[in-house]
Amino acid sequence: MATASRRKTSFEIDPAKVAEARAILGTKTLTETVDAALGEVVKVHQRQELVELLFTPGKLALDDPSVMSKAWH
Repeated sequence: MATASRRKTSFEIDPAKVAEARAILGTKTLTETVDAALGEVVKVHQRQELVELLFTPGKLALDDPSVMSKAWH
């Protein structure tokens, strides 16, 4: 998930967490690992919002035959 703008910054990290994240994400550098981890956080949040939308009664009208009959046209 490369972005057009980047900024150098300093922060403290837990090397064990970085190593574990690197192994899970298959990244090589700290920058790649942080970027990939942040991307995963955003994706998880988006999935959570979608699930909430799907389970909110009346939001999508999935049980309304007139709405659903138009869904595939």
